[in-house]
Amino acid sequence: MSVRFSTADRQNVVQQAYHVADIDAAIARWHELLGIGPFLVRRHIQLEQVRYRGAASTLDISAAHAQAGDVQIELVQQHCDSPSAFRDMFSPEDEGLHHVALFPDDYETMVAHYNHLGHSTATELITGEGRGAAFIDTRAVLGHMVEIYRPNDSLVRFYEQIEEASLNWDRRALAIEV
Repeated sequence: MSVRFSTADRQNVVQQAYHVADIDAAIARWHELLGIGPFLVRRHIQLEQVRYRGAASTLDISAAHAQAGDVQIELVQQHCDSPSAFRDMFSPEDEGLHHVALFPDDYETMVAHYNHLGHSTATELITGEGRGAAFIDTRAVLGHMVEIYRPNDSLVRFYEQIEEASLNWDRRALAIEV
């Protein structure tokens, strides 16, 4: 897999992400509808740092990832009631498109680009693996958020792992815990 990096004037969507009420039920439903899999599942992702609209916060989420052609699909379930980019759009039982994601060639420049255009940073986070992202509130113009990654080797390897899993899938396991 070759990661397609984005600049402010030419952006490449690499992921579509959906908020779901029950991650396991959503995995089964998405597979039944689209035939995609396997889903690599990370439960209760360790987050080292979370900021919601500039203030320190906490967040408990799980995510499942599968490849669908050139685009990765992510299913996200928020387990807590903390304010977040997810809760800005969905209650715990609601489901729908939450964000699209991109790999910027320069994280700070891309976030500044969106902020300059009047779109606030709803949530920023850094995971235990050192991966990170900002969720930009573009609902007024797109109807969903935009996730801007903090690219690093760990995140690129994870994307490669998801794509490889889909290409070599023997269909025995629909969900693989990672």
